[in-house]
Amino acid sequence: MNEHSPLKQTPLHALHVSLGARMVPFAGYDMPVQYPAGVMKEHLHTRAAAGLFDVSHMGQVILRPESGRIEDAALALEKLVPVDILGLAEGRQRYALLTGEDGTILDDLMVANRGDHLFLVVNASCKEADFSHLQKHLGDTCELTLLDDRALIALQGPRAECVLAELWADIATMRFMDVVEADLHDVPCIISRSGYTGEDGFEISIPAASAEDVTRRILEHPDVMPIGLGARDSLRLEAGLCLYGNDIDTTTTPVEAGLEWAMQKARRTGGARAGGFPGAGVILRQFADGATRRRVGLKPEGKAPVRGGAPLFADADGKTPIGAVTSGGFGPSADHPVAMGYVDSAHTANGTQVFAEVRGKYLPITVAALPFVTPTYKR
Repeated sequence: MNEHSPLKQTPLHALHVSLGARMVPFAGYDMPVQYPAGVMKEHLHTRAAAGLFDVSHMGQVILRPESGRIEDAALALEKLVPVDILGLAEGRQRYALLTGEDGTILDDLMVANRGDHLFLVVNASCKEADFSHLQKHLGDTCELTLLDDRALIALQGPRAECVLAELWADIATMRFMDVVEADLHDVPCIISRSGYTGEDGFEISIPAASAEDVTRRILEHPDVMPIGLGARDSLRLEAGLCLYGNDIDTTTTPVEAGLEWAMQKARRTGGARAGGFPGAGVILRQFADGATRRRVGLKPEGKAPVRGGAPLFADADGKTPIGAVTSGGFGPSADHPVAMGYVDSAHTANGTQVFAEVRGKYLPITVAALPFVTPTYKR
């Protein structure tokens, strides 16, 4: 899609406009960046109660094995991701990475085992490329469908379970990363206990025709507030979660990004199905020997945020470059500026002081542990 293409709209576009959202272009869509309450209130409300996000711009893909055996779909997908898909139980979801032949990250995604098929959620900016990539490599063994008839919302925060429990009592039995199908307001929905804010919460796939009605009725709950892209970004940054295109992309590997946890033992050297994915040589070698740079948390001193793109140096004179900030802003819950970025391997220890160049000045920053807030996932 080029910059002159008309912006797409999600099934909830009219709802956003009616709620007074400020709309901006994002990943080819006209999306709400904030509502009248403002980014700060939306952020804090999500941490204290429940925030509702429209993430319908993301891609939803069904991967169905021609053989009818879910194991065949799992093994087929393992050819493209360094993740244990075969070991993913029915009704469970897992974070995954599509990798390239050079070991870098083509996209990050969620994969759910739905019994007779795999259900994938991919990034909006990558979904057409991802679908072509999947079709090219898996099309001979699996039937692939990019769904364009469903919306996706996320309800995040400590009151999310209570809100949904008024619609479906069994919601409390779900653990982090469980996936079920259940009716909400008499509409069949696919619900996962997951999200990207660091909070307990749920992502809900809804038939597009019913999406606005279901979403409006959830928003009627006094604990729920609509949340835009602005607060979504500060929430995920505080949670230490990567944003594709900022913190990970086709120039970063899973090991550089500190995402080794997403590669289970079965796919690592010595594992039952080690390697066999694009870039395995590079990635497994970095597993063994380490990478020359790594993503770290960064805590700027003072109250001034340091934004993505700011170069990082080992010294206050800017003579020794060591990396760059990839995401940065103010963390309303942390109550101080927060950032992430890549530094060379000699400067990754927590407590290391580095310096960011901002408008010709070199601001002190401390390498800090991620996340900046404690996750509240219900495991």
